[in-house]
Amino acid sequence: MKLNKLNSSFIAVIILISVAFTESKVTPMYFEIPKKWPKTVYDFKNNQLTEEGFELGRNLFYDPLFSRDSTISCASCHLQATGFTHVDHDLSHGIEGKIGTRNALTLQNLAWSKDFMWDGGVNHLDVQALAPITSEVEMNETLQNVVAKLQKSTQYKTLFYEAFGTKKITGQLTLKALTQFVVALKTTNSKYDKVVRNEDRFSPSEQKGYDLFKKNCASCHIEPLFNSPKFENNGLEVDNTLNDFGRMKITQNPKDSLKFKVPTLRNVEFTFPYMHDGRLKTLTEVVKHYNSNIKPSNTLSKELRKPMHLSDNDRVDLIAFLKTLTDKSFLFDQKFGYPKKK
Repeated sequence: MKLNKLNSSFIAVIILISVAFTESKVTPMYFEIPKKWPKTVYDFKNNQLTEEGFELGRNLFYDPLFSRDSTISCASCHLQATGFTHVDHDLSHGIEGKIGTRNALTLQNLAWSKDFMWDGGVNHLDVQALAPITSEVEMNETLQNVVAKLQKSTQYKTLFYEAFGTKKITGQLTLKALTQFVVALKTTNSKYDKVVRNEDRFSPSEQKGYDLFKKNCASCHIEPLFNSPKFENNGLEVDNTLNDFGRMKITQNPKDSLKFKVPTLRNVEFTFPYMHDGRLKTLTEVVKHYNSNIKPSNTLSKELRKPMHLSDNDRVDLIAFLKTLTDKSFLFDQKFGYPKKK
């Protein structure tokens, strides 16, 4: 049977990939994109996912050696059971009890993100970890010192060799390994997803909430990721203590005053407290804010300039829908948890 050019090219690519993985003796880890989801932003060609790279990244994610005094790990502010964020305080806490200026963002479906941090100060996932590592109020460390610590570990030399075929640990490989772990934090199996796949049905309250969501919220929290690549002013008054004006700090453009990243609503039931400074504790407070507490300003998102006028029952239904975005299979998947000690 003759193959057409398209099939021949496809097979050739598969062979090349197979040869590459065989030579490096690593196990490919496939990143499946759900049906009807957009293409990923992250370029996997420059950092191919492997089981070994993922496992190395998982060990690094949970290791406090990234902080100057070896007390704070990535997982300290990004707990799996709460959607890889923290819930015990409004603002991020770092070494020596130092307090940051913002609430930790969730780490979910990052392969579809092009900007990171609340103000978009980082534009590539491979270097995102440098921000908390070097922050004086978070880990207060340097990548050079982190590499020096890793090089003293026999276990890490083995893990780096298994992942990258070299025992020479570098900053670049360290960041790539971390990326392989966090980019694999994919959540796609909530009740909402099952309804979309015709595997489940919304309750009457959830369906009413979904209708309200599509009318009032979906322009900023776009399905199926329930976020947006834009930065928006959502009508919060500036905190007089933090004086955080968001995106404007990066662009120096007054038009970006009070604009922040639009976060995903996936697993939002468990990612409290909410907003960039964690000022709102419950989903009820969040809905009330958007319903009646919007502060007008020149940079306010145009989608929020028209009041929602939700009734008490409407607010209950909307929250019922938001809870259908919870993916417990993701929140409790053991492969994303603390690595087993060898």
